[in-house]
Amino acid sequence: MHFSAVQLTDLVSAWMWPFFRIAAFMTAAPVFGNRPVPTRVRIGLAAALTLVIVPNLPPTPSLDPLSLPAALVSAQQVLIGIAFGFAVRLVFIVLEVAGQQIAQLMGLGFAALVDPQNGIEVPVVSNFYIILGTLVFLSLDGHLLAIQALSQSFVSLPISTDGIGARGLWHITGEAGWMFSAAVLIVLPGVAALLCVNLAFGVMSRAAPQLNIFAVGFPITLLFGFVVMLLTLPGMISLLDGFINRALLVARSLVEVAP
Repeated sequence: MHFSAVQLTDLVSAWMWPFFRIAAFMTAAPVFGNRPVPTRVRIGLAAALTLVIVPNLPPTPSLDPLSLPAALVSAQQVLIGIAFGFAVRLVFIVLEVAGQQIAQLMGLGFAALVDPQNGIEVPVVSNFYIILGTLVFLSLDGHLLAIQALSQSFVSLPISTDGIGARGLWHITGEAGWMFSAAVLIVLPGVAALLCVNLAFGVMSRAAPQLNIFAVGFPITLLFGFVVMLLTLPGMISLLDGFINRALLVARSLVEVAP
């Protein structure tokens, strides 16, 4: 069996550029892009998804893989994949910010563990929220919905030299602003309760200066913080459902604002 140069170029283009987009998504998306996940596993998953998605895609542009336009198309595919992955990862950034705020008020800001999502040290409360968010994300089939949105992006945003563009990047940057309001919704009950506790200890220290407020206040604040976390856990799980849907909506909306 013999292949011409044009046929080889079309074959490489048809499989190479979708693989770039999918591999970039696997690197930036939660769960798939976690530091503990080996690089070989990510590449294998990206290759498997490419084998499933490519046969259903529209024809790709026929370009020389070593030319400048082909390099621009490759860069666009990597950018699109990273943007989709980052949009889904916003949920876990919300949980990390919320956990940091509660940990500071509880006195656990110094207690840190390695975040499985990013491989950096975060407070144990943030780590707990991230692990909880990962379990909720998987239970809601968020990973499958993210892959479905990525697959649909090849139809809405086909492979070409015109990719996501500056407008799409500004869109995802603007949508990232909801991250702070979402973190406030999660952290507000705990912050309000712990502020009341700290205010009460401040009044006690003024009324009884001989009382060692640090020795008495720290264990009580810590215990009260855990009680608040336990009481607010059901409401936070329901909020996570809405946050995950919002993150997937942001990922899907990238193709709507693309030029």
